[in-house]
Amino acid sequence: MLEPSAMGDTPHLLLVDDERSIREPLAQYLTRQGFRVTQAGDAEGARTRMAAYAIDLAIIDIMMPGEDGLSLCRHIAATSQVPVVLLTAKSEETDRIVGLEMGADDYVVKPFSPRELSARIKAILRRAAGGGGARHHAPESGSYAFAGWVLKSGERTLVDRDGVSVPLSTGEYNLLLALATRPRQVLTRDQLLDLTQGREAAAFDRAVDNQISRLRRKIEADPRNPDIIKTVWGGGYTLAAEVTRL
Repeated sequence: MLEPSAMGDTPHLLLVDDERSIREPLAQYLTRQGFRVTQAGDAEGARTRMAAYAIDLAIIDIMMPGEDGLSLCRHIAATSQVPVVLLTAKSEETDRIVGLEMGADDYVVKPFSPRELSARIKAILRRAAGGGGARHHAPESGSYAFAGWVLKSGERTLVDRDGVSVPLSTGEYNLLLALATRPRQVLTRDQLLDLTQGREAAAFDRAVDNQISRLRRKIEADPRNPDIIKTVWGGGYTLAAEVTRL
């Protein structure tokens, strides 16, 4: 089984392959190895999941219809610090070289042993953790203005329209930052936990509801009828205000 992660919770993998017959059994195997696995069948789905979740490592098949794995690898390397493992065919030596030049961390040639892939993933995650391991996406920086408020991510403070700072707990700050950087996007409790606290907190989904309630008391004119952080029944929460990055 997987060694305890240096990141403090279960490593979250994104597995991207258009062949369900390969993707689903591999996802099941990696889950048994102690990973959390999110699947995507194409690059578009992968981009959506990268934006919605805090991914620790992406496993990408090179040959996919539409946008191929090399293009997706280049996008991930340019926009995040998430390690990438490419899945390639034996005939794709040139693609493997190009993939490594684009920022892929490793590749595995099909047909491959799931055990070998698991070992390579663990090695990459250990290297990432040992090197200061920037997890998830590149750190958000700057300030986000919405509904008369400014969230200053560099200073980790929330300021009202009069310039008065409103104290936030670490959990409240992380939650508000996740919402402010994804305005008008519905985020489920599962996504919010993943983005703010890690999946070790998965058993405490009510923690999200409690933090939302506390945030509303601090930023809403009427916390019982919120205009900024809205509940989407059956979905989750969304920051309904327009956000400007300063």
